[in-house]
Amino acid sequence: MHASVEAAQTATQRRARIQAPLVDSVSCYCRVDTGLKTVVGARKFVPGAKICIQPDIQPNGPKPRNPRRERSRTQAPLLPNLPDDLAIACLIRVPRVEHQNLRLVCKRWNRLLTGNYFYSLRKRLGMAEEWVYVIKRDRDGKISWHAFDPIYQLWQPLPPVPVEYSEALGFGCAVLSGCYLYLFGGKDPLRGSMRRVVFYNARTNKWHRAPDMLRKRQFSGSSVINNCLYVAGGECEGIHRTLRSAEVYDPNKNRWTFIGEMTDGMVPLIGVVYKGKWFLKGLDSHRQVVSEVYAPSTNNWSAVNDGLMSGWRNPSISLNGRLYSSDCRDGCKLRVYDDATDSWSRFMDSKLHLGSSVSLEAAAFVSLNGKLAVIRNNMSISLVDVSNPGRSIETNSAHLWETISGKGQLKTFVSNLWSSIAGRTGLKSHIVHCQVLQV
Repeated sequence: MHASVEAAQTATQRRARIQAPLVDSVSCYCRVDTGLKTVVGARKFVPGAKICIQPDIQPNGPKPRNPRRERSRTQAPLLPNLPDDLAIACLIRVPRVEHQNLRLVCKRWNRLLTGNYFYSLRKRLGMAEEWVYVIKRDRDGKISWHAFDPIYQLWQPLPPVPVEYSEALGFGCAVLSGCYLYLFGGKDPLRGSMRRVVFYNARTNKWHRAPDMLRKRQFSGSSVINNCLYVAGGECEGIHRTLRSAEVYDPNKNRWTFIGEMTDGMVPLIGVVYKGKWFLKGLDSHRQVVSEVYAPSTNNWSAVNDGLMSGWRNPSISLNGRLYSSDCRDGCKLRVYDDATDSWSRFMDSKLHLGSSVSLEAAAFVSLNGKLAVIRNNMSISLVDVSNPGRSIETNSAHLWETISGKGQLKTFVSNLWSSIAGRTGLKSHIVHCQVLQV
């Protein structure tokens, strides 16, 4: 009898322990008795309660083990005698040129310097560095590429491009999110036109695959608007006409979708995003010069033939809300488009012209640290300060030009002279694409 009474009291005490208190519907589960081991169990008693925002709080029970926290206690710090937050504050200030060496120190450093947190912190604190990436085609048709560090003025080696692009023709190139360089489409010498897309991550220094385009195309036009990659026109092997189709890649959704078709099929020769619209100029199927403009807000293409198109030359760039174009072969004179008069006018002259040979020809204009950079086929680079929109050609603007890379100038002169003596013509190599990546 005494034993049965004790058993009954024990059962009553056990029920009391798991009895849920009366709590508000806006209360969290951390206020429910810890005898309820799970959220599912808590819902049986408090169906309207919300999940606790601090699930680790269990005043009447042991805290759950956190393997990550325990591991951080046992592993060595990033820097001796410093907490990790101070160590990271030191490491983000190391110049980008040394990051490859930092990754070799230990696994923790490698993990840190290949993650997004490290580089997003550098960017937020204004420490991210911009490098120029140049993709070249050699005389034998091979594709190679190099990166230029404007701070130390050094050319850096890079991992080879994927094999399908080692000899490809007519492929596109664009940058998304500031640090991902995409190669897309083009013509493989063996497999013909491609839909393939690959991208290079400047943070990890590695190549990756991306979803293929919806159409095979080569010599297409491309642009980046709101961090989405737009591709239009071009040609497809086996089709004896230019393409009208266009498509867009959204990296957030990781997929391609078709957009409105162009009015006329075109092989774009020059393109730029200016005032939120994408302008293209190229050749149609009859090899006639045509031009169109795409408005993302309406998803419509329309033909355009005004002063902007008629005087537009390559290379060109839209920078700080203004449209600039080259006014000479070596890019040492600039022109600017004037909306008010719908015409191009001479803007700036370096007063130091390099020549009109193919090796000295300006291959691209890019934005580098807020300035306009002129990239030439001989790998020389000049920076131009175009921050003052009121400047005119009559002003003394020569001091606003700065040469940051003179690589190849003497060598190119000697090789051109030798080629002339030997009766050979043609450029040893030329630039196919040029982009700027920030890390």
